[in-house]
Amino acid sequence: MAHPGPWGKQATFQSTAVKTKTSNSTAETQKKNMAVMLLWFWPENKKFDLQICETHFGFDNCHLTDNKSLYSDAHGVLIFHRGIQDDLSNLPTLRRPRFQRWIWFNPDTPSNTRKIAGIQGLFNLTLSYRQDADIPAHWKLSARKNTDEKFKLPKKERLLCWITGSSGPHAKSRESFNYYRELVKHIKVDVFYSAEFSKSEDYFLTISSCKFYIAFEESIHRDYITETFNGPVAAGTVPIVLGPSRQNYEEFIPGTAFIHVNDFRSASKLAEFLLKLDKDYNSYIRYFNWRHFYIARPHPIEENYEFAHAICQACNFLSVNKVYRVVPDLNKWFFR
Repeated sequence: MAHPGPWGKQATFQSTAVKTKTSNSTAETQKKNMAVMLLWFWPENKKFDLQICETHFGFDNCHLTDNKSLYSDAHGVLIFHRGIQDDLSNLPTLRRPRFQRWIWFNPDTPSNTRKIAGIQGLFNLTLSYRQDADIPAHWKLSARKNTDEKFKLPKKERLLCWITGSSGPHAKSRESFNYYRELVKHIKVDVFYSAEFSKSEDYFLTISSCKFYIAFEESIHRDYITETFNGPVAAGTVPIVLGPSRQNYEEFIPGTAFIHVNDFRSASKLAEFLLKLDKDYNSYIRYFNWRHFYIARPHPIEENYEFAHAICQACNFLSVNKVYRVVPDLNKWFFR
């Protein structure tokens, strides 16, 4: 894929046919002193090049594989919650090596997660959007090395935009759709459909052409801040957020980088504020002051790469954290 830099320039990333490179020998990985993480099954069968951890995310200290013959040598086994069968019949049956850690990977919120009997005490590590997970999977800001470099605002051709699924805005959560329905009565919204974007450069260039972007999350839970938010942040656009509290967002990004719907008594008041900002350049550009100090990394938009970032974070975690533990009650932690 191609992903824009902080000033709207594009860096190229190949998005050709998906390849899954595996190795039948552990000698090479042992020689390099790498942690080996076995992907027990592909999340939703979305396969990607297993070298992406190093080539795109910069994690060169772990070896990611989907080769189950390496089970006995794997330092970690990553298991996607949605892929677990109710009778647990598709989980590993071989005895677990003492050094091996099982990682429970669940990107969903509690309201969208089914309970599976028998997994409460199986896992050693949790991989989730939540900050209190062992491995929090979030797109984080990076400190800028050169703080003297000036921010160049991308060219703006539209006021307010939203990229939604093929079913349209009404397929979003009730809160998102109801708010959108009220907002559109007072301000024009340019709506695009995700199916229109097969390349990342088109996706990010479209968002960057908008002054504001509707970044409504599909579920409202603490810490549930997804690529829906990261897209406009990385593209150089002000996100309008509906999700967890403003305070929760500010744990991830400066509060002057976004606009929260909870700051306004109604959708009409929000629309009024946006129309005012549209005519006040100096007030608008202040929403990008944080860019003098931080860089936002664009995420892959290709469907096959949906889970790649989180998986690579887990692989890297195994290499830098050697502590062995057991999650005593997974359900109690996640559904509390």
